[in-house]
Formats: sequence, C-alpha cells, structure tokens
Amino acid sequence: MYPRILEIPLPFEILGTDTLTIYSFGAMMAIAFLLAAWLSRRELDRMFAAGHLGSVAMPVKTKKARGRRKATVHVSPGHLVGTVVVIAVIGGLSGAKLFHILEHMDDFRADPAGMIFSKGGLTFYGGLLVAGISIAWYIRKKGVRLAAFGDALIPNVLLAYGIGRIGCHLAGDGDWGIPSDPAARPSFVPVWLWGETYPNNILGLTLPETGVYPTSLYEFGMAVLLFGVLYAVRKHPFNWGWLFSLTLVFFGVERLLIEQIRVTNRIDIFGLTVSQAMVISAVLILLGVIGLVRTTRRRVQPDGGD
Repeated sequence: MYPRILEIPLPFEILGTDTLTIYSFGAMMAIAFLLAAWLSRRELDRMFAAGHLGSVAMPVKTKKARGRRKATVHVSPGHLVGTVVVIAVIGGLSGAKLFHILEHMDDFRADPAGMIFSKGGLTFYGGLLVAGISIAWYIRKKGVRLAAFGDALIPNVLLAYGIGRIGCHLAGDGDWGIPSDPAARPSFVPVWLWGETYPNNILGLTLPETGVYPTSLYEFGMAVLLFGVLYAVRKHPFNWGWLFSLTLVFFGVERLLIEQIRVTNRIDIFGLTVSQAMVISAVLILLGVIGLVRTTRRRVQPDGGD
C-alpha cells in the first residue's frame, strides 16, 4: 500500500513537523471533488440551456466613474458549483469526523485530541448528511429548484464516493472486509482482487496471511457501474427528483451488499445485531423508493426555477 505519495522536507516546523506529506487518501479525495464539480457544472449548464433551470444572480465587480462597486449578472446555476464544492468539503469532512466520534465515544473520552486530529476516522454517511443539509440550505437561498439541482449533483457524488474508496485502498485505513477464503476464489478472479494483506497500511496493523476482501475496490467498481447507468438516463422525462431518488436506491443497495463482507460496527435493534450501515442503507432505499413513486410522472413542459 502507498498511504504517502510524497514527503517534502521543510526548512522549518509546522504543527510539530518539518515534513510536508501528501497522502494518497487526500489526493484521491481531491480528484473526486474536482471531477464531481466538473461533471455537475456541465450538467447544470445543459439543464439551463434546455430551459429546465432558471438563472441565478451572481455579484461581479465593475469599474465606474465614481469608483469600484458590485453589479449583478444572471447566469447558469452551474456557477454555484464552486461554492457548493467548498461547502461539501467543509461539511463532509466535519460531518464524517463528528459521526465517527459519536460511534466511538469511549475512544473519544480516552483521547479527545487524538480522535479529532487523527488522519483517519471518517464516517461516510455522517459526511453525506451534514454536507447535504448545508448544500440544500445554500441552493434554496439562491432560489434554485432543489430537486432539479439534486438530479444534476448527486449521481456525481456517487462516482466521487467510488474514487474516494480508491484512496481508502491505497492508504489501508481499515475500510476493508473480513478475512478472505483462498479456497473459494474463482479461477478468473485475480489474487489481489480476492485477498489483500495491506502491507504498510497507515494504521500499522498486521492482517491475516490469507488477506481480507478489498471491499474498497469492490465499491469503486460498483460506483462506476451505477454512475454509468445514472449518466445514461440523466435526460429522463420524469419529474425533478426522480434521478435523485434512483441514486438514493443505488447508494443503499451498494452499501447493503458490501456490508455482507465488510468489517463494521454492529448495533442491537429489536434484539437483532445488525450493521449500522445496513440500517442507514435500508432507510436510503426506502426513501428512494418513496421518491420514485412520487416522481415517476412525465413532466408536462420545461420550466424555470422556483
């Protein structure tokens, strides 16, 4: 594994270290955010050009005879993507860290600073929830139809999620599966895709010689495949929110499947011990199905924003 891509010596110390380290997880997350932003802007611009979304007012600086002042121009909602990415990064990382702490309160009480400033320990659903609520508030504030914006944005989030899992795989951050069974490996499946020992993982753990299932790679594959389906049907004729709802179902099904072989936290519900992620996945699937039922109706005609 390659948790650290590059280490650059510094002539002075910053935050107790004299080395600037570029981590593979951070690099893959940056790629994921940039690609999702580019795809989202393209889709929003397409929807704007087709008359499905109205314009948004954006301030610009102009020079007049009496000095410098701000003016307002009306542009495609695609111009909001830059701010949305910033909100997603801040809200996603803080939400992921917050939910991870809530899941491991005993560890947090023992070492609060260590939990807060550790390089690992991120819960995806926590980041998705906090980032989603923050983005929804911003989009509504800008007067953009939230359901249509969600249709343009969330399929790209699914792809970004898959790319982020490649970062987890390279870093070996503990997001792996249960021990694999070499005897059960089909002949057409490569050894590295069936059992991985994650040498040099960032946690410094020693895994079984037979390896564990590299679930991050499986999630990347599923994310790419499901994104391809969503991209193919992105020009659907149904009401706004249909693609968003379908993506929720895809998210839930993907995580529900991977939880069967993934190392994860367990909770008791009605006397049954189940995975936390499985519970959330089931909720996402339910919400997505409800959304599909409500939105699977053909739009009468193109419309502007709210």
